[in-house]
Amino acid sequence: QRQLVESGGGSVQAGGSLRLSCAASGYVVDDYYCMGWFRQEPGKERKGITYRNKRGAFTFYTDAVKGRFTISVDSAKNTLYLEMDNVTPEDTAIYYCAASTLYYCNRESGADYFADWGQGTQVTVSS
Repeated sequence: QRQLVESGGGSVQAGGSLRLSCAASGYVVDDYYCMGWFRQEPGKERKGITYRNKRGAFTFYTDAVKGRFTISVDSAKNTLYLEMDNVTPEDTAIYYCAASTLYYCNRESGADYFADWGQGTQVTVSS
């Protein structure tokens, strides 16, 4: 049974850094066609912020996080990461990792591309 378990959320001050982890079990991260991170603010829909195709062949960042966030994979730990630098209060949200065994991602990919989801982790940025 495939499972994604997130960790690393918490509270941080603006300008600080945080690293989110998404540990996979039941499946090898290098075999997923695409893995990504989404976030959801209160009262708003869940939005994709970064995607990474198998072995890093394609990566995408939304303008809101480009240059500040980095998606990566540690194959030895079977884990996906999101490095968040220079965070702002606008980054406050619940963050979800997601993975697809069927589809490669592109700039237009959305939540419907992904069948596997983490449980979500809260990130709160104070000014």
